[in-house]
Amino acid sequence: MTRQLPLDLPHRPSLERDDLVVSAANRLAVEAVDAWPDWSHPVLLVTGPPGSGKSHLAEVWSMEAGARVAEASTVGDILKTPDFRVVVDDVDRGGLEEDALFALVNAARLGGGWLFLTSRRLPAAMEIATPDLRSRLSAATIVPLGAPDDALLTGVLAKLFADRQIEVEAGALRYLVERMERSLDAARHVVAAVDREALAVKARVTRPLLRRVLEEGGWHTG
Repeated sequence: MTRQLPLDLPHRPSLERDDLVVSAANRLAVEAVDAWPDWSHPVLLVTGPPGSGKSHLAEVWSMEAGARVAEASTVGDILKTPDFRVVVDDVDRGGLEEDALFALVNAARLGGGWLFLTSRRLPAAMEIATPDLRSRLSAATIVPLGAPDDALLTGVLAKLFADRQIEVEAGALRYLVERMERSLDAARHVVAAVDREALAVKARVTRPLLRRVLEEGGWHTG
């Protein structure tokens, strides 16, 4: 089979709210994003396993709220900003030092702004040395995400292919959903790999092509 080396052009899927795929797996978190600024608590903590869509939700909220991502070097300026809107990713893995995170959470709690936090674990399971920080995080609005269900994974795959103007039949989508790793990160990697392979061999997206991509990329789970 003749192959053509495709150009590795950067591709970024749309993160507008209207492009967010919603299913039972993420409905509560999406409703929380949509409810802003009428949150019952100024701190929202979205938890879930890798690839469940936490960062995607954070980016959608950032666009809606005009938020910025907190970094160690910017916390001081953020605390001086009235009505700040801030995202902190991976609070369970040291996204920020505890003193900086506590300052942001406490400031938001006292009416200084809004925080969107993501974590793989609930506060009770985090390694936190500051008891008051654990208490503040536990008091936040906590919305858990599970692994993507069939509806969410199918919808995300369809959207990612559409973003790249690739036509894929429903049967091919089902084939992927039944065999690939259940992760939105994996979905992005698989679609990008399918795009490259289809361009390289100048072929339509068929089940044999999908099988080859899954096996070569190590995404085949069954």
